Amino acid sequence: MVKSNSLDYNKPTLRGKITVPGDKSVSHRSIMFGGIAKGRTTVSGFLLGDDCLNTIACFRKLGVQIELDGTNVVIESNGMATWQEPTDILYTGNSGTTTRLMLGLLAGSTVHTVLNGDESIAKRPMKRVINPLREMGAKITGRMDGQFTPLAIQGTKLNAIDYTMPVASAQVKSAILLAGINAKGTTIIREKEVSRDHTERMLRQFGAEITIEDGVVSLQGGQQLTATHVEVPGDISSAAFFLVAGAISKNSEITLENVGLNPTRTGIIDVLQEMNAKMSIEIDDDSAAEPIGTVTVSTSELQGTTIGGDVIPRLIDEIPIIALLATQATGQTVIKDAEELKVKETDRITAVVDELKKLGADIVATDDGMIINGPTPLTGSTIRTYGDHRIGMMGAIAALITEGSIELDDPDCIAVSYPTFFEDVQTVSNRID
Repeated sequence: MVKSNSLDYNKPTLRGKITVPGDKSVSHRSIMFGGIAKGRTTVSGFLLGDDCLNTIACFRKLGVQIELDGTNVVIESNGMATWQEPTDILYTGNSGTTTRLMLGLLAGSTVHTVLNGDESIAKRPMKRVINPLREMGAKITGRMDGQFTPLAIQGTKLNAIDYTMPVASAQVKSAILLAGINAKGTTIIREKEVSRDHTERMLRQFGAEITIEDGVVSLQGGQQLTATHVEVPGDISSAAFFLVAGAISKNSEITLENVGLNPTRTGIIDVLQEMNAKMSIEIDDDSAAEPIGTVTVSTSELQGTTIGGDVIPRLIDEIPIIALLATQATGQTVIKDAEELKVKETDRITAVVDELKKLGADIVATDDGMIINGPTPLTGSTIRTYGDHRIGMMGAIAALITEGSIELDDPDCIAVSYPTFFEDVQTVSNRID
């Protein structure tokens, strides 16, 4: 780990190959699906971040046997019918994915549980998940009628629903599908804009029959999942920080291996290409449940662009680092249709704009995104992370190009999704003090 909060890389040339940690979304789901399937599920490449470890802790409290050996996981389960009622609160930490997806699973279980997370989770809206689950018959109570955690769930029998998604959200979609596994009838979800599809892919991987056509997902209830092996690819959302680092740092070239290239997640690659980044992409395995490949990026003469519409759900977590990218592009970059940023770990629109302004960026917030003019030289400052791992990583990557050092108020928050982040920066820069 970094020895202090202060980062001064002295504008290094970045070179080398790295493999980013396992995909957070896939890691969460591997534990959840292993916990409801019958038999022994094995997982390789699991993300050892705080969020995913909290998911493991929740399932252990439900009586599911889980053994962790480095990034390999073994899950033994006889299905949801054998879950034990926990004697303690299920603590989800900083993980919105754990909190929202667990609501779907627990709603159709036979146990009573209470979900709670950290201060950030306590501010994140839960009604978007609870409302459709209540339509299915879920018994969920909580603060402000279930708007916020803590939330109490009394497992009960559920009925399928036909639900049109008001906004693109993989978490809401996944919670409904997980509830639909135990619901009577066929659960149907209609998406106007397709969100990440890890849940649909993993349902098939665990033997479920699921139909996906023209943005409509259908799942027959009452299916029993069967244990299998899950290979977790490198997280494209984590890789994004090094893709940007390679593009904006002088005389640099970085290769990222074993990166997940699920088409519902590769918006960052589309944006980099649109902005004229020098990149090459090789698909290593397109037949796997999650496509995997190698991506190389090098120093680029970037051009501003407009980012909005159906690409936003495919890069919503990468917008903080895309904003930094845009400060080094020629011309104006407009990010729009990204209202969802306001209900992430923090209000990421306000946080990103405020922190990049400290560095000298020409950036203004809008109701649904931000406008950035570039290229702009950046200078060092103190970055407030807001306890948000992606704001912290954005600040650390900015330190690669700033004149002067950057100080992060809470570098430890990055461990939520990327425990080895600073070591990997050192691998490609060899300039950390």
